[in-house]
Amino acid sequence: MGSNNIKKNQRLRRKKVKIFTRKYIYLGLFLSLLLFVFGCSADENENVEGAEAKDAVPIKIGVLASLTGGLEAYGKQSVQGFELGLEYATNGTMEVEGRKLEFIVEDTETKAEVAVQKATKLLEEDKVDFLVGSSSSGDTLAVLPLAEEYEKIMVVEPAAADSITGAEFNKYIFRTARNSSQDAVAGAAAIAKKGVKIATLAPDYSFGQDGVAAFKEAAIKLGADIVHEEYVDPAATDFTSNIQKIIGLKPDYLYVIWAGSNTPWGQISDMKVQEKGIKISTGVADIATFPIMKPLVGMEGFTVYYHELPDNQVNTWLVEEHKQRFNGEVPDLFTPGGMSAALAIVEALKKTEGNTDTDKLIETMEGMSFESPKGTMTFRPEDHQALQSLYAVRLENKEGFDYPVPVLIRELTPQETAPPIRNN
Repeated sequence: MGSNNIKKNQRLRRKKVKIFTRKYIYLGLFLSLLLFVFGCSADENENVEGAEAKDAVPIKIGVLASLTGGLEAYGKQSVQGFELGLEYATNGTMEVEGRKLEFIVEDTETKAEVAVQKATKLLEEDKVDFLVGSSSSGDTLAVLPLAEEYEKIMVVEPAAADSITGAEFNKYIFRTARNSSQDAVAGAAAIAKKGVKIATLAPDYSFGQDGVAAFKEAAIKLGADIVHEEYVDPAATDFTSNIQKIIGLKPDYLYVIWAGSNTPWGQISDMKVQEKGIKISTGVADIATFPIMKPLVGMEGFTVYYHELPDNQVNTWLVEEHKQRFNGEVPDLFTPGGMSAALAIVEALKKTEGNTDTDKLIETMEGMSFESPKGTMTFRPEDHQALQSLYAVRLENKEGFDYPVPVLIRELTPQETAPPIRNN
């Protein structure tokens, strides 16, 4: 009997141990499950909080512009257009995918060394996600290496030198501005044909040099003969000797490339170049130059923009809003360019859902089309140059104006004005 009782007690103890052990195992599993659930919830909360924190971080854009110096008017036009572009593209919210847009404007003073200093400040101190600018090709070329060094997209506007998307190109550069070759194709189409003799007058820096080279290439293809290239100091105010040299060569046309307030038109008129049988042709610049172009009524050339020429919804909004915002003034030559730069950035950010990763943006923007005041623009994948419309025009007197204005001959399509690819 005693032996049986011992065995029975042993079996009872083992049973109790098993039950006790199972209880602790189940409790341990239950606690582990709770920890797993709470851990996942915590991770999810952290992810949500992290995403919300990222969304709360504003997207910063640094704008470089000539707010002083020889290209002051162009810089102010670009900045005004850029701000209007952000408002139009975001329906006034100044947000993309829940992230605020902020832009910081820095004056390059139309000096390359200052442009580099200001761009460095924007990249290092302000931590901008994009650069935009600048008014001067010289300023812009000086800043291009910084975009590559800091791996940030730079949308070039309104600088036109071919080398920006040519010899000095890097993959971080996208240009909404037209380039000198696009100007040249339009300018050549207006006057060049077989047997026509043409002299050129341009400022002696990248804008003028690239412009003449591109015009010469386009004009020669159409059969014209470039008999002389005259380059002058960009800051010059006396063009007498330069114009006299051209008169002595007796070309059929004098094709002028110019930017800035110190234009040669007054002296061209005073020296009666047209009366001597030399026709003038040029790109029609900003409205401020119209009064001094009175002697050129009837001249045929081209323009980048005049507010009455494009017929599209974006331009209509721009003209109406600009008048309301700036005491009845209409947008000028480079206002739509500034707007186009803003529209391109916002369109890219919409496509990336607010992601500012540079590689993602480059992938998105290559080949991207977007609507602008000049119609549809497309970033050509090979060199990131925006293909766009230009306008063949004739200067005519118009009722209500005491100076000639450009009247549309025809719109030159993006396909017609597509420049050569020069970045190898």
